[in-house]
Amino acid sequence: MAANLLKVAGLRVAYGGIQAVKGIDLEVASGELIALIGANGAGKTTVLKAITGTLPQCRVEGHIDFDGQAIKGINSFELVKKHLVMVPEGRGVFTRMTVEENLLMGAYIRNDKAGIQEDIEKWFSFFPRLRERSSQLAGTLSGGEQQMLAMARALMCHPRLLLLDEPSMGLSPIMVEKIFEVIRDVSAQGVTILLVEQNAKLALEAAHRSYVMESGVITMNGNANAMLNDPRVKAAYLGEE
Repeated sequence: MAANLLKVAGLRVAYGGIQAVKGIDLEVASGELIALIGANGAGKTTVLKAITGTLPQCRVEGHIDFDGQAIKGINSFELVKKHLVMVPEGRGVFTRMTVEENLLMGAYIRNDKAGIQEDIEKWFSFFPRLRERSSQLAGTLSGGEQQMLAMARALMCHPRLLLLDEPSMGLSPIMVEKIFEVIRDVSAQGVTILLVEQNAKLALEAAHRSYVMESGVITMNGNANAMLNDPRVKAAYLGEE
């Protein structure tokens, strides 16, 4: 069994008097693709933001270890230097920069110019639409194109752990299919992924293991394929009886 790259233990997050996350444990082994599924408001995004240190003022308790080191309280830009990267919900592209400038921002921790250009070419070949729009301002792209750009930008820093927050949100079915093709391909290349996704079926089909979160607690975890056939998951998240 591969060693845990990420280990979350007893994580609690409170916004004022509201307990959003109520003491969860979660582990991601090196090379795994883990899905974190659950209804809106379950606390999934809060977990990702707690890991990356991007929460607003709130109380965070518990332990968050990345590659054997405690990272709770470390600034998010320092985590990028450790190759822990998140693609946030809503994509978060630099709207007034061009597509190519966004990709260069993704590589800001690198100084291998030739390698950076090779990676830009790699992702342009994977996302031909981005090549076509390389000199276009990111804010003028469609939602699907911005999602492609956000993912390519994150991959420019060669992440060891990639956190994806609702990558299919608001996208057309054909674009969702493309995004999940990229997720599976990146996972096959050995990048460890923690995926938060409301489309439970697609998430479970892509993942190795999964956690189900409800009202701030983990209620189930295990093999993702087995969960696809679990009556409780079918009823709650797959629209099946």
